Amino acid sequence: MENRATRDTRTKTKTAKADRTRRSTFGDRGDSLAAIGKDLKRYAGILGGLVLVLWAIELVDCLVFAGSLDRLGIRPRTAGGLVGIPLHPFLHLGFTHLALNTIGILLFGGLVLVRDPRDFWTAVLLGTLVGGAGVWLVGRPSIHIGASGVVFALFGYLLLTGWFDRKPGAVLLSITVLLFWGSALFGLSPLQVGVSWEAHLFGFLAGGLTAWLRARRKQPS
Repeated sequence: MENRATRDTRTKTKTAKADRTRRSTFGDRGDSLAAIGKDLKRYAGILGGLVLVLWAIELVDCLVFAGSLDRLGIRPRTAGGLVGIPLHPFLHLGFTHLALNTIGILLFGGLVLVRDPRDFWTAVLLGTLVGGAGVWLVGRPSIHIGASGVVFALFGYLLLTGWFDRKPGAVLLSITVLLFWGSALFGLSPLQVGVSWEAHLFGFLAGGLTAWLRARRKQPS
């Protein structure tokens, strides 16, 4: 038979183990929350920095160059228009144009960053270069400027990642984006007046390419 002292010792041991387990659990939760907060701050810094650059360029263009920097946009099928492929997302037709694209960058860009920062940068890069190249090849004779192609690359990624990834979380993300912002698909229509629907279309396709590349990257080897 065990005496009272032995029982008390065992009880104290169990209590001490339980206390250590609780401290470990809450410590892990605290570390996780701290890591999430740190990531969110980093994502906010990325988006804030990108938006700051866009607004600074537009401010300089308006105040110093009287809008003449817009001539550096994409001019389809011209040698001089090739420079517009990397430059066109940084040029806008006034602050209203820029404000609309800023909303898209913050909204869709934030969602993509939370999912995977690598996919964010891939979508931005492909939306700029692949989307811009598509506009240069088949776009209407005009000067195409604005970050809307990048916005649609981010939107296209979010909308198509469920199709390519086929995982429940990815499918739910795509369905949610479709339900809340599916009307943005009208921006792909050539019936749009006064906008570069070509940039929207090729940016959207670049976003789909980003989603496909992610699915390929995540496949087990």
